[in-house]
Amino acid sequence: MERLLLSLLVLAFFVLCAAGMWWGWRNRARRQAAVLPAFPPAPEALPGPELLTAATGVYVGTTTAGDWQDRVAVGDVGHRAAASLRLTDAGLLVERNGASPLWIPAESLREARTDRALAGKVMGPDGLLVVTWQLGEHLLDTGFRGDDKASYSEWVSALNALAHPNRENTR
Repeated sequence: MERLLLSLLVLAFFVLCAAGMWWGWRNRARRQAAVLPAFPPAPEALPGPELLTAATGVYVGTTTAGDWQDRVAVGDVGHRAAASLRLTDAGLLVERNGASPLWIPAESLREARTDRALAGKVMGPDGLLVVTWQLGEHLLDTGFRGDDKASYSEWVSALNALAHPNRENTR
């Protein structure tokens, strides 16, 4: 009888912890939705020719720029998903499997770089491709872990070339 009570107590503790995490995530999304403007809708068809071959990998998440742990939880933007990146002169499209696509217009791009951590995902040096972009008055970092990390330098160069005219509004 004592073991049963102890087991039920441990189970209740884990259920309360899970409920607390869910409640915290929901409240974070609510607070951010009140501050962040709506994300730009993805175009029906990709505008213009692609500048690079599409990259496949994992969408890691979007955070507040400069704070790799402050994940954006609005809508389904906070969920990791298998994804592909497609770049045109009009912007960057992150097509996510099982989630809505994320469109970053070219005029919103600020810079691209490689990094080792974002949104709770820590990799080796230069393990992630991170794109800094502006949504309203807020700067965000969007992370992508590509299947082919050798292509990161091409992506960083192309994204920075596209973002160059927009840099005067950065941070």
